[in-house]
Amino acid sequence: MSSAQSVASFKAGCVLVTGGAGYIGSHTVKQLKAVGIHVVVLDNLVHGHRQAVLSLNVPLVEGDLGDETLLASLFSSHPIDTVIHFAAYAYVGESVDEPLRYYRNNTAAPLVLLDAMRRHECRAFIFSSTCATYGDPVALPITEEHPQNPINPYGRSKLMLEQILRDCEPAWGLRSVCLRYFNACGCSIDGSLGEDHDPETHLIPRVLMAARGEIEAVTVFGTDYPTPDGTCIRDYIHVEDLARAHILALDYLTRGGASTACNLGAGSGVSVRSILEIAENVTGRPVPVRYGPRRPGDPPELVADPSRARELLGWQAEHPGVSSAVESAWRWMTGPRQGRYRA
Repeated sequence: MSSAQSVASFKAGCVLVTGGAGYIGSHTVKQLKAVGIHVVVLDNLVHGHRQAVLSLNVPLVEGDLGDETLLASLFSSHPIDTVIHFAAYAYVGESVDEPLRYYRNNTAAPLVLLDAMRRHECRAFIFSSTCATYGDPVALPITEEHPQNPINPYGRSKLMLEQILRDCEPAWGLRSVCLRYFNACGCSIDGSLGEDHDPETHLIPRVLMAARGEIEAVTVFGTDYPTPDGTCIRDYIHVEDLARAHILALDYLTRGGASTACNLGAGSGVSVRSILEIAENVTGRPVPVRYGPRRPGDPPELVADPSRARELLGWQAEHPGVSSAVESAWRWMTGPRQGRYRA
């Protein structure tokens, strides 16, 4: 099912996208607009980029998710039928050092949003969740029935909101789709949107930064894992595939679908050493590497079972190979704007 076909049942109303100026949020806003959905973005621009939204000619409201007065105004001014919620802090290490900051932003602030939704009878919620809610895997590939036992405050803050959404359904009819991402990667194929975090912690952009000489080297944490080449294996999913899943989730809820959670991954794993090799092939440049010890809490392998998303949403990865993600990220990084927009 194409994205354009999928929203045929969304007759009217408006989608509020929180965190829509961020990496995955802005790609989703772009696809929503492309299929004719009325979108309003709410973002405090702590990590998001103003230009990423303005370039799409979409209304941007700058403000905090926990601002009750602002949310009341938003819901009174726009016929919001659905919320797609991206706004969150997402640095695992930082969450360990500053857990209250993560619980305040990722768990407490959305309560204000949910209360505004309840008061304005908005009962559809699409949640940008994470595979970090599972913690260390006990079986692979990971299904949605895998025990959820997160090992850091970031994962716990996301799991808490998943539980809150479940509790809201019998209380006032909220239906939700929790999309549990694996490793997001890549940039828009047309080069209009990219990945620009500060600090940048994702592997693929750091590898490309090393290839360009922006950083001295990329560090590989651990070469003695029980994997074929000794490095961690992860399931990489292209950002455009992630964005498309949110549109399909919107259609699913609009058609009356029951609350659910879906893994979003390619269903296959790629090692860190393989990423380095792919990057060197794409860029034609060597990638300077440092080798370090394992990081605490890094499982050897994380791979999704995405079959539920295929069965319920009609979704599957259209960019299943990592090469296309690396190519799109390299085009963005080396393009006319040098891959950098600033808020």
